[in-house]
Amino acid sequence: MTQTNSKQSSKTLIYAAIADLVLVVLFALSGRSSHSESLTAAGVLQTAWPFLAALAIGWLVCRMWRAPLAIWPQGVCLWLITVAGGMALRILSGNTAELPFVIVATLVLALFLLGHRLLATFVTRRAKRA
Repeated sequence: MTQTNSKQSSKTLIYAAIADLVLVVLFALSGRSSHSESLTAAGVLQTAWPFLAALAIGWLVCRMWRAPLAIWPQGVCLWLITVAGGMALRILSGNTAELPFVIVATLVLALFLLGHRLLATFVTRRAKRA
């Protein structure tokens, strides 16, 4: 691997990790906002932590550093682990996971975690052609 490719892959990895973190926090923030809950840092963290923990587990299990922008299989694996693990941790910590919340979380996290990868791949490919 050349030094340019190494720098590019490091930037891609950092982008993917930060985007995932920010989007999971945004998911928690939007959920709290739509239910008129407190938007304090502690409140958002309370909602986000199960999904952030599951996201971290997903990064390890799916080996996201190998292909951080891949939608299949890495992105789908990460999304499913984030949703399932986040729901499990949420329930284990004494919170609820009603069916409408599970459906919305599944769809929003799919849009966020897969969507930013799709956009980044599109932009990267387009830049390489230019």
